[in-house]
Amino acid sequence: MSDVAALAGVSHQTVSRVLNAHPSVRPQTRERVLAAIAELGYRRNSAARALVTRRSGALGVLTSATGHHGPASTLLGVERAAREVGYYVSVAAVDHFEPDTLRAALDHFMDQGVEGVAIIAPQVDVAEAVNAFAAPVPTVMVTSGAGLDDTRSHDPAHRLVSVGVDQRAGARDLVRHLVGLGHREIVHLAGPQDWFDARDRLTGWREESSAAGLTVPEPVLCDWSADSGYRAALRLIADGLPTAILAANDQLALGVLRACWEQGIDVPGRLSVTGFDDEVGAGFYTPPLTTVRQDFAALGRAAVAALVDSLAGTPVADLTLPATVVLRASTAPPHP
Repeated sequence: MSDVAALAGVSHQTVSRVLNAHPSVRPQTRERVLAAIAELGYRRNSAARALVTRRSGALGVLTSATGHHGPASTLLGVERAAREVGYYVSVAAVDHFEPDTLRAALDHFMDQGVEGVAIIAPQVDVAEAVNAFAAPVPTVMVTSGAGLDDTRSHDPAHRLVSVGVDQRAGARDLVRHLVGLGHREIVHLAGPQDWFDARDRLTGWREESSAAGLTVPEPVLCDWSADSGYRAALRLIADGLPTAILAANDQLALGVLRACWEQGIDVPGRLSVTGFDDEVGAGFYTPPLTTVRQDFAALGRAAVAALVDSLAGTPVADLTLPATVVLRASTAPPHP
């Protein structure tokens, strides 16, 4: 900073004001200081600054090591939201959430001086492990959370705040849409039940189907892959198709569409198909997929806002964001 001040012909304090965007610096002076910074290649010493201010400007994000659309999109949303408010993100992706693994990841964050931690916790074992560990900084879990209370600590001092998208309502809205078209046979291809999202989507399908007076069949348990959806659809075709399938994510729906194409089943003439997530490309399936959209950018902002408010001492409550049905050409009234 002294070198910058000497080259720009200003005081050390003026350089500090420019770096901190103080309004009292004249535009011409600011330009001269910025030109000196560029010429010298000056970079602020973040470590030294953190020692003085006791603020690192960093948030930790702990997530499971998976490439699935939901967690990956959530991570991107959190990272973007953090940058918008002046934080950078340190990420730890772990395969297993045993206590030792979790403690090592959180200790890593503490060594970096993170000010808060967001935990992308779509799976039951993640939430159970996190609830057993009292982090020394504000912590927010990003998860659908309808079943989260079953794993939460009952100690108010250790109760973690959650932000998430209303998966149950999204599934109910899809069923309502299909019932409105005249469907009375709606089969659910359910995702793995150790995921909160999958549990909530199954619950929403079951609740709305019952509310509509439908006979509720057993769900078809799958993983999240297109291959799983493909194999499930072939079994349903062999055993007798319903008029509609609600798949727990878009990849499962993609597998269903492939099986129907191979077997000459018209979608949506013979079978209506819906997905969940509105992943990139869902509008270009054949036919374009009716699905549920989650606003991952808004989810990221909500998670970061909860951390920032906690750091400021503001009470933070759980937050559930709405899901939105996106209507496309894969659903239609059942064939008479």
